Amino acid sequence: MTAPQPGISPEFAAGLRDVMLQGLLREMEATKKVLAAIPDAQRDFRPDPKARSAWELAWHLAACDVQMTDEVADHKFEMQPRFKEEPKDVAALVHWYDSQFHRAIGRVQAMTPEQLCTPVDFYGAFNLPVVFYLSFVNNHSIHHRGYLAAYLRPMGSKVPAIYGGSADEPWQG
Repeated sequence: MTAPQPGISPEFAAGLRDVMLQGLLREMEATKKVLAAIPDAQRDFRPDPKARSAWELAWHLAACDVQMTDEVADHKFEMQPRFKEEPKDVAALVHWYDSQFHRAIGRVQAMTPEQLCTPVDFYGAFNLPVVFYLSFVNNHSIHHRGYLAAYLRPMGSKVPAIYGGSADEPWQG
């Protein structure tokens, strides 16, 4: 286990939390658009035998966003997947992600500044104030969303606008 890193002030932790949660809520909207663009009939698509299927990737993205955010609130990270029952189709996945990610974000929003400053071990690699792990949620989500967005056209779908327009959804300015 790594040693705790230098502390941060409660005021900084609360401000960082608020900024990160605003960003995560914006990212969630883009992620929902990418998830919703998966054609149910193509959910088993994989661009390479070593790649995850579109559905495996979509469920990993949604479930990990929620699990990691819950783990920030729990002050404990676990490798075992928390959510065992997958939604039945793309629409159900988007609904599950929307409701569960909002719920998990609410848990972090309710944390006290002192709780946010608590150092928490992350698999022996880091021991940071728990609020810092919100950036891990953000980066993990963006990484897998980009990976999944690259599947959309080969599956016969359209790529939604994420950070501005796409060829399929031009930016209207």
